[in-house]
Amino acid sequence: MARERHGHQVEGGCCALVVVYLLGKVYVANAGDSRAIIVRNGEIIPMSREFTPETERQRLQLLGFLKPELLGGEFTHLEFPRRVQPKELGQRMLYRDQNMTGWAYKKIELEDLRFPLVCGEGKKARVMATIGVTRGLGDHNLKVCTSSLPIKPFLSCFPEVSCIGASLSSPSFWGLGWLLPQIPLSPSSLFTLFSHQVQVYDLTQYEHCPDDVLVLGTDGLWDVTSDCEVAATVDRVLSTYEPNDPSR
Repeated sequence: MARERHGHQVEGGCCALVVVYLLGKVYVANAGDSRAIIVRNGEIIPMSREFTPETERQRLQLLGFLKPELLGGEFTHLEFPRRVQPKELGQRMLYRDQNMTGWAYKKIELEDLRFPLVCGEGKKARVMATIGVTRGLGDHNLKVCTSSLPIKPFLSCFPEVSCIGASLSSPSFWGLGWLLPQIPLSPSSLFTLFSHQVQVYDLTQYEHCPDDVLVLGTDGLWDVTSDCEVAATVDRVLSTYEPNDPSR
């Protein structure tokens, strides 16, 4: 895609949620804010998670810390509870960086007045005040709305993969393989980048019925409908058909 955009008018980008059935196993790969769930006998089993500025805050901050030139002198990789004001220079304020899940105090410096790399909460969270999803395909020409600073270096096309029908317990290193050739990383940095576990769902350990389903949806579904509502809708629709009815 990166090569073809020079010969074709390719703009924009998209998320990707893919399911592959291979040799008795089902693989669910997600890059973006789409999600998949299994509904089994009324139980809801998440098979993927959303990748947003909030869920990937530490990865984004680590990249901004290791490669500050990507911030263009316009952004700070640090996060504050609110936008820092010039009058607060020299004062103490809560903050957190790429290594922190909680908050600590620091003395406000001039660089802290820059716009935060990750800002907002929930569906309003943004990277560089522009995009609300951190993994997907495309967006090679996406730039900060107020400048020509590229955002693509912070976006990953690598999915997180869940395997249904296997016994995997090792960490998944699909998350940021694109970063390894660019930056020498310490073991602690690698742990921050690749802290995702491969999710296991062994088909042989459970009994299944014709009403058990795997549901895939974009944020257009999950933003307005809960997992429970989706499961209830599927159950209600399937109950109107006979088990052997091909149209169900």
